Amino acid sequence: MRPTLPAALAGVDARTAHTVAEILKKDDRDRSVIAAEMSVLLNYKIGKGMLDAYAAPSREEHNISFGRMKALVAVTHRADLLDRELRDIGVSVLDGDEIYAAQASHIRSEISQLSQQLKIIERLHPTITRNRRK
Repeated sequence: MRPTLPAALAGVDARTAHTVAEILKKDDRDRSVIAAEMSVLLNYKIGKGMLDAYAAPSREEHNISFGRMKALVAVTHRADLLDRELRDIGVSVLDGDEIYAAQASHIRSEISQLSQQLKIIERLHPTITRNRRK
C-alpha cells in the first residue's frame, strides 16, 4: 500500500527516532563504537551525542538523514528494522542472499509467462513449411 492520503506519513520522524533507539538499545556495543564505525563508512565524524539525539523523538531538530540511517543499519546489521519502517510505503528490504531467492522467483515467473505466450503463438500460428524446388 502506497500512502496517498493527506498526512499519511505524519509522525514518521518520531517513528524513525524510535527505530534508531531500538537499534541502539538492542546492540551490545557502546554507542561510541557504533558511531565510530558509521564515521568510517561515511567519511564524516559521527559522535555518540549525535546518535543519542537521533534516538530522541523529542529532539525534532535532530532527525537522522537517510545516509546516516543506512550507515547505522549497515554497522548494526538491522535491515529487519529498516524493512519494518519501509513497509508503510509498500517497500520491502531484502538482506544478503535474499536477493538471489527473489531474483530466481522472478526469473521463474518470467519463464512461465513466456512459455504460455509461446504456446499461444504456436497454437495460432503453426510452423510454416514451404515447398522447396530442387
